[in-house]
Amino acid sequence: MRLLIIIFFFCMPLVGSCQDTDQQLAQHYYNNGEFDKALIYYEKIYAKDNSKFNFKRYFECLTETGQDKQAEKLVKKEISRNKGDNEYGVLLADFYEDRGQLAKANKIYDELIEDMIPSSRSVISLYNLFKAQGKTELSHKTLIKGRKILRNSYPLNFQFAEYYGSQGETEKMLGEYLDIIDYHAAYVKSVKRVLSSQIDFNKEESKEYDMLKNELISRTQKDPENLVYADMLTWVFIQRQNFPAALIHVNAMDRRSKSGGRMLYDFGNVCVENNDFSTAKKSFKAVIEKGEGTNYFGRAQNALLNVSFLEVTTRRNFTEQELSVVIADYEQVLSRYGENRNTLPIILELAHIQAFYAGKGKDAIILLEKTKLISNLSAIELAQVKMQLADIHVLHGDIWESSLLYMQIDNSFKYEPIGHEAKFKNARIFYYDAEFDFAQSQLDVLKQSTTKLIANDALKLSLLITDNFGLDSNYTVMTWFASADLLIEQHKFHDAYILFDSILNEFPEHSLGDEILLKKAEVMQKKGEWLEAISVLEELVKYHGNDILADDALFQLGEIYDYHLFQKEKASEYYRKILFDYKGSLYTTEARKRFQSISKSSKDLEEL
Repeated sequence: MRLLIIIFFFCMPLVGSCQDTDQQLAQHYYNNGEFDKALIYYEKIYAKDNSKFNFKRYFECLTETGQDKQAEKLVKKEISRNKGDNEYGVLLADFYEDRGQLAKANKIYDELIEDMIPSSRSVISLYNLFKAQGKTELSHKTLIKGRKILRNSYPLNFQFAEYYGSQGETEKMLGEYLDIIDYHAAYVKSVKRVLSSQIDFNKEESKEYDMLKNELISRTQKDPENLVYADMLTWVFIQRQNFPAALIHVNAMDRRSKSGGRMLYDFGNVCVENNDFSTAKKSFKAVIEKGEGTNYFGRAQNALLNVSFLEVTTRRNFTEQELSVVIADYEQVLSRYGENRNTLPIILELAHIQAFYAGKGKDAIILLEKTKLISNLSAIELAQVKMQLADIHVLHGDIWESSLLYMQIDNSFKYEPIGHEAKFKNARIFYYDAEFDFAQSQLDVLKQSTTKLIANDALKLSLLITDNFGLDSNYTVMTWFASADLLIEQHKFHDAYILFDSILNEFPEHSLGDEILLKKAEVMQKKGEWLEAISVLEELVKYHGNDILADDALFQLGEIYDYHLFQKEKASEYYRKILFDYKGSLYTTEARKRFQSISKSSKDLEEL
């Protein structure tokens, strides 16, 4: 008995090894197209393991070697063994069809459709089997029968929409997608996701867009109380960047849903994100008009002022009268609610506009000095006030006063983003004053900052100093350049240009040539001279395409076309160039995000 046990354990690995060898030989012959040899092994393997994979290989070897009767017998055996698995039935019908026995094939197809059990899984499975074989008529029949037997338990809208889409019947496809929202409003997100992938909302003339819009308008008019259709229509207009049209429907939805301005407020923020400040203002004003008793009155009032702030700081091309109106709006709110902790964001925005855009820096300093005395400000709120004050002192030329304030913030918040920002701005003070070694030591610390934006800014300034400081014996060029940089910060653009031109005239071959072009372009952008900035940035890319600032220039070109000239396609060209030609760029992540949001071309996205 003991001897038998020993023999058994020694033989077990041999049995497993033989099975592995059979599998390997079968695979080898099958891959080489030697189906007669593969058949010998797959017959043995299938006898021991009749899995679907082994069955398919065995069946294929039989058909490839002309053993049709055995193949037919084999499939019928599996059909009887696997009731409810339609794949075997479709395979047998396909087998008959390949051999010209259409009557037999059609009979099986009809039986499969007719005998479907009322289960969504069963219907969708058979539909997918027919679809995979390109049998569109049968897949459609399956859906029709499926909808009949399932009734209201599962509507098959997505499958019908897919079928109609494959047949180019766009109107029916859209109808199915919208009908599923009637079935259950929870499908709205899924429908939006599918439609955004199937309709090019950026295309000016889009038949699909017009059909969807008209169908939604029709359904909204038939059922005005159905907020889901109104929401879908608003979404469609937003995808098309038609915010004024969307506002009409949001206003109606807000009124019917009695949301107290919530929908209008949220929509206003969407408009702000997309730089449609005019529509954002209308949306926030509509909330304010509902009265002070509503929950969103205060938020909308602050948001309305913030839109004015963003308009001033983004457009950068405005009249004194426009600025006066904006400042008056801020002052009116502060007069009504007082200068306190709750109105601090409004105070900071007003001071920024006064100092940097309206030429009223002294008024801004007086306002901020008063704000410092507000008793219940938190430490970080006081730091925000000091930061604004320090920035204004730089503007006025009081750079050491600003340095003192930056150091106070840095010491109080060494490990916080606001502390890192203050340290960076203080390093710039020493850079402006030609103390390049000390500035560099501060920047080296900041390059490890967890605040990505500060780390990137520190890295750029550090590289500027490293690459150009000490190239000429008396440091003249770098000192001039830093002084011109300070003049830009102080909005003394003409004086900065004189210094830049002096560098180019005295030192025409100096490596700061590309830096000077970038600085000039930044000045033009501050002044809202977008076309002039484009010309200078394109010059930089043309003559310094292999230098370190080329990707900066490309990203700024993309931003100008994206956010100021509103030429999205043109913007995407520059974002794309960063992704494919400057793969190590610091702008890669942001450029990819913006490129993907603009480009609807599947070819572009696949390449990306």
